[in-house]
Amino acid sequence: MSAVFAREIRSYFKSPLGYVFVGAVCLFTGLYFYAYNLYGGEPTLSRLYAVLFSVVLFLIPILTMRLISEDMRAKTDQLLMTAPVSSAAVAMGKYFAALTVYAVAISSTLLDAFVLSRFADVGWAQVAGNFAGLLLLGGALIAVCLFLSSLTESQLIAAVGGFLVSILLILLETLAPLVSNPLLKQVFRWLNFSTRYTPFTYGVFALENAVFFLSVAALFATLTVMRLERRRWS
Repeated sequence: MSAVFAREIRSYFKSPLGYVFVGAVCLFTGLYFYAYNLYGGEPTLSRLYAVLFSVVLFLIPILTMRLISEDMRAKTDQLLMTAPVSSAAVAMGKYFAALTVYAVAISSTLLDAFVLSRFADVGWAQVAGNFAGLLLLGGALIAVCLFLSSLTESQLIAAVGGFLVSILLILLETLAPLVSNPLLKQVFRWLNFSTRYTPFTYGVFALENAVFFLSVAALFATLTVMRLERRRWS
């Protein structure tokens, strides 16, 4: 797994993708922090973390679109399939590489918190809850998009699939009240990433919601491994 992880990290920063992703997140958080905290006088980062929900939902598909799709297009996946490395190691190496780049990007919010602490009384437990929620959210969506990347050779299709999933996750909050079927309404609410994420923005570490995000990540990571195994033996 470590070899795959190192290969993917190098790939991210040998191309503009890694720099663009990290730069885009840092630019957004920096501008928002300046406008609402430094200039606007907002004493907490809760609003920033709440807005980042939508931002990362649309940026993560770009981060993950090439993870497996590019290998399939270039036929380098055949080298991985014949190498003495398990499908699980391949999937996890790619997953943790994307998660590492994502974690580096959102770490800019910790710098914002440090700067804010020079001017206001920052609740570091709340910041920790905010950051944990953002990391868990990203970890779940990265796993979903990794699986989508394993379904096609086209990076564009993988990215569009990720965008559609992100739009669906955002719309679930709106669609749930419009559904008349009680069971379907309950399913929509249970799957609603926004509802699961919101408590973290107030610094509340809800164990049930953390387990939900971890379970989503585990489910789609497992589906990715199964997909790679199927390709290996087909």
